[in-house]
Amino acid sequence: MSDADRLAERLIAERAERRRIAEQLHDGPVQHVAALSQMLDATVHAIEDGDQVAGARLASRALQVARDAAEELREIVSGLEPVALEKLGLEAAVRELAERAAARHGTTVEVSIDDEVLGEGARSSLFQVIRETLDQAFRRGPPQLVVISLTRTASGGVDLAVSDDGSPERRQAVLDGFAERAKELNGSFSSVRDGDRTVIRLTLPPSAAQL
Repeated sequence: MSDADRLAERLIAERAERRRIAEQLHDGPVQHVAALSQMLDATVHAIEDGDQVAGARLASRALQVARDAAEELREIVSGLEPVALEKLGLEAAVRELAERAAARHGTTVEVSIDDEVLGEGARSSLFQVIRETLDQAFRRGPPQLVVISLTRTASGGVDLAVSDDGSPERRQAVLDGFAERAKELNGSFSSVRDGDRTVIRLTLPPSAAQL
């Protein structure tokens, strides 16, 4: 693969990452801050009107919203450059991601990763896909079971499959981004329903897996 091709892939990955961060900020902390502003405004009015009980109740709710916003910001920041991905590899980073999701949502997340043949670029790209797929799975309500599997293909490439039994709704822009990323890497992408499960699959050829 030429330097120009590698640069193009990096630009595509960076664009997808910026889009993901923007969506997470908009759907999480931005909404919480907007709600917090309204609650604090209502709190001030309640206190000015002499209703201390209502003011205290609103202040308590506002405090919880602020805590939720802070927690979401910590999760977003921790996902930008996971230490485990750089130091321990893809499997450790995905397990760390899965543990956080399980603890927060009460969901069982099963992980099976074979990353021995992966290059640094492939590990980064696959981690981004897994992270975005989990974001989408939990966006419409937490599933009971998520299964993340990465296996080697007979040709020396890799096959990533992430399935869940939650809502089948997904943002089309995110799916289009996955398909675009797969195409640029000469791989394939699909999103299908298999019984009561949604299965996101990304297959990369040996040339992309070893980037």
